Amino acid sequence: MDVRTQMLEAAEKLLDASPTRDIATRAVCDAVGVGAPVLYRLFGDKNGLLKAVVDYGFDRYLATKREAEPSSDPVADLRNGWDTHVAFALAHPAVYRLMYSPAFSEVPDAAGEALDLLRAVLVRCAATGALRVEPEQAAQVIMSANIGVSLNLVTQPEVYTDPGLSVRVRDAVHAALLRDRPAAAASTGPDATAAAAVQLAAALATG
Repeated sequence: MDVRTQMLEAAEKLLDASPTRDIATRAVCDAVGVGAPVLYRLFGDKNGLLKAVVDYGFDRYLATKREAEPSSDPVADLRNGWDTHVAFALAHPAVYRLMYSPAFSEVPDAAGEALDLLRAVLVRCAATGALRVEPEQAAQVIMSANIGVSLNLVTQPEVYTDPGLSVRVRDAVHAALLRDRPAAAASTGPDATAAAAVQLAAALATG
């Protein structure tokens, strides 16, 4: 492992252990056994180090998403995507707080890629007639809810103690956006018509 990666992982561990959710650059250097000039050469300053920690967090998070093989059931993939998001947050609480509560002037581009990957799954759901609304609308609802639950779990674990909270919120959100039956087999009505329109648009987009 190179020195830069060692410093990023040391910074994450120190953030996880910090009651104030802050770290000193000297502590990071001491943990790796290097001097301050090395940190300044690699990251510029403390803010640069924290930005690099965020990028490193997104790299690992997106790696799990990119490596996931699509199954024959896009709805199952959607549920698994929610669960892996929460699992990453719980495994990397300090980094997750920075990833989705950034104090930086710009949100990392990787956050956009995460949303794109979710949209792709939802387009597959729409193509089967399982989606009630447009994929873009569903993606924004799901990502907002997924991040909200995850942030609550990592920032206020003493308050959000219900081990089934994430699954209950996931199922409630998905129930509002997904249909149990494909549009072709559904009865007539506004819901069926809307789902059929979404399915057609998805089919055209992927065709």
